Amino acid sequence: MIGQLPDVVLALFLIFCRVGTCLLVMPGVSSARIPAQVRLFLSFAVSLALAPSLLPLVQPLVEAGSESEHLHLIFSEAMIGFFIGMLGRSFMLALNFAGHVVANCIGMGQALGNAIEDHDQSAAITSFITMTATTLIFVLNLHAEIARALVASYSALQPSIGFTAQASLIAITDNLSEAFFLCLRISSPFIIYAVIVNVAIGLANKLTPTIPIYFISLPFVLAGGVLLFAYTIGDFLTIFMLAFQNWVLNG
Repeated sequence: MIGQLPDVVLALFLIFCRVGTCLLVMPGVSSARIPAQVRLFLSFAVSLALAPSLLPLVQPLVEAGSESEHLHLIFSEAMIGFFIGMLGRSFMLALNFAGHVVANCIGMGQALGNAIEDHDQSAAITSFITMTATTLIFVLNLHAEIARALVASYSALQPSIGFTAQASLIAITDNLSEAFFLCLRISSPFIIYAVIVNVAIGLANKLTPTIPIYFISLPFVLAGGVLLFAYTIGDFLTIFMLAFQNWVLNG
């Protein structure tokens, strides 16, 4: 039993390399507002919780491998976990981009607030959208589904096969394309609103060049944008969360 202890510890570390690295970049627990120590201990706790079901898959590789193969396994598992986490984080990056689009389209791009996923300030509406989406991840129990998906990843991405850079880059490129297209689609009402309003203001300014139409119309543009945001935010977040849930369950 004592002789097997180093192999067990190394197998647990390999599990932490994939699970922990994934959780350190996965949306929800990777927020800059959460201290790094808390994220580290949370990743370690989840790794230990998943270890009983994953040790039979990992420990034989540790017992049969040499030291150089162990180093390769550590690097491979860490990169696999990082890319799995980035697949999920790409949705939050796209949502953050959509929030900036919404804020600029309704004229609230300069109303800054504290960012949820970063240390820098961002538009207040962007912070509101990302905070609500992060809360919904936990309310809808998607954090538990992410843990199940990590366990399932050991069947699709077996440690014995290792990290394949080409397949991972293709997957993350496709995922980024899908996520940004989704967020462009759900922010399209605000883009249409901005185009219509700016064309109307431009025409009115041409017809009455002596009147500062832009400054007169700004409160009405803001009011219309806020009303549109209040009317569409439910569908906005519903469509996004359905897409994120579909990725967690089927990705």
